Amino acid sequence: MDSGIECTLSKFANDTKLCGVVDTLEGRDAIQRDLDRLERLGEEWIESSPEEKDLGVLVDKKLNMSRQCALAAQKANRVLGCIKRGVTSRSREVILSLYSALVRPHLEYCVQLWGPQHKKDVELLERVQRRATKLIGGLEHLSSEDRLRELELFSLEKRRLRGDLTAAFRYLKEACRKAGEGLSIRECSDGTRGNGFKLKEGRFRLDIRKKFFTARVVRHWNTLPREVVDAPSLEVFKARLDGALGNLV
Repeated sequence: MDSGIECTLSKFANDTKLCGVVDTLEGRDAIQRDLDRLERLGEEWIESSPEEKDLGVLVDKKLNMSRQCALAAQKANRVLGCIKRGVTSRSREVILSLYSALVRPHLEYCVQLWGPQHKKDVELLERVQRRATKLIGGLEHLSSEDRLRELELFSLEKRRLRGDLTAAFRYLKEACRKAGEGLSIRECSDGTRGNGFKLKEGRFRLDIRKKFFTARVVRHWNTLPREVVDAPSLEVFKARLDGALGNLV
């Protein structure tokens, strides 16, 4: 398979990916030549597909994540239905523990990659959490917002933002700093206002590009207080971030 390949060919278990930089005509032609070589392996033609599941995440040819959001919500709702039918207790301790361990992971697995891009997908995921909090005895009469406050829970949207900023901290200032080089560009400024570690916001022609992790996290990171960004460790960062999140969304 590697014979004659010009670009990077990555293999993991039974998955194979061809990667290359396509910002020049030469780069475009190189990756097209590799695709032509790989289109037929032996006596078999490789069929095209409008979408592909990679390590549990479904990605379509337009990088639209609506199908992945629907699948995540479907899996989470199935587990929640089993809890509703199979667990008699409606105490917050029992329901919250089961929800946190068995349901919410389906809604947040690798979500920095496939986070919802449209309001309808955001609502689809939030609906699962609202359904879960309604199972808790004594809270049925409260609104969804009041139930979250009573249970000291963040909305899933705010949890995704928290996850984005935590990942950014790791890539920019902690253990993954070397791997994160080149993901974001630091804004050059001699000013004293802000957190002192601001990132440069890019300009993109396509709206979908603005939804990518490296783009969407910049504005929120730049609004963080200095004491949050300057946290000496990831644990301290998370604690300070939780205190600041209420002003960000």
